[in-house]
Amino acid sequence: MPVEESYAAKQCGGASWYNLPGNKTASGERMNPKAMTAAHRKYRFGTKVRVTNRRNGRSVVVRINDRGPFIRGRVIDLSKAAAGRLGYLSRGHTSVCIQKVG
Repeated sequence: MPVEESYAAKQCGGASWYNLPGNKTASGERMNPKAMTAAHRKYRFGTKVRVTNRRNGRSVVVRINDRGPFIRGRVIDLSKAAAGRLGYLSRGHTSVCIQKVG
């Protein structure tokens, strides 16, 4: 059974962002801080998820292309572009809910 089929339909917790341009992600892609991508521990690479910032209600759809986060309480790490659209660049982290799309 694929990992995400047994994974919670909706997950809430912390989110942070990262910016390591040119570094390879776990999927083998180069990290692009301008792309709408994210790191998650269990979803398959290529899975799209909607991320909603619980502080301001903004949401974005990102594609999973990396593994992480590795800090307790965090459920997703987003690219700089995704964090910017969610409005938490200056904070560094925020509270979100994520849900698989499609």
